[in-house]
Amino acid sequence: MFTGIIQSVGRVTALERRGGLVRLAVEPDDVWGPAPALGDSIAVQGCCLTVAQAVAPGGPLTFDVVPETLARTTLGSLDVGAKVNLEASVTPATLLGGHVVQGHVDGVGVFERVQASPEWRVAVRPPPDLMQYVIPKGSVAIDGVSLTVASVDPAGGTFDVALIPTTLAKTTLGASCEGHRCNLECDAIAKTVVHWLKHYGALR
Repeated sequence: MFTGIIQSVGRVTALERRGGLVRLAVEPDDVWGPAPALGDSIAVQGCCLTVAQAVAPGGPLTFDVVPETLARTTLGSLDVGAKVNLEASVTPATLLGGHVVQGHVDGVGVFERVQASPEWRVAVRPPPDLMQYVIPKGSVAIDGVSLTVASVDPAGGTFDVALIPTTLAKTTLGASCEGHRCNLECDAIAKTVVHWLKHYGALR
């Protein structure tokens, strides 16, 4: 589990295809904490991945990315040199500064409009089936970043988020522009409620 508070922006240093898998190497920036251990969970652009080999001090993080993840997220379109958001999984002592993020990407959205003033605001177009989980003033993870839904346009099929200067400076979102493809994870509570109502409740 994660909180959506990005701890480091990493750089992709290697992409190696191994059968259906891709071995992904990411070099964190110098503000990353203690080196993760083999088997630890790390969110990369919002995708929960497992550290695939021991990490040398100051060395890159290595992950094996399976075909399902490559197909359902933006990780399949990464290039060497790309920047990615990184977050280590929570511990009992971790502050829940964002919201509960599972690292299970629901779909890929597109930045339809980016407004830089008077505040930084982004209109996101998710896959149509995800709009039912997007709630005004609710939570959404975009490329692993915990954000609050500022407004929803059901007719237009988009929702807006506002980005504060810290988010722009400390994550990859500050360099994103119109047309950016982003990993989306909707709020787990909203998904659970809708699923229950559809299968067992009033929405059957």
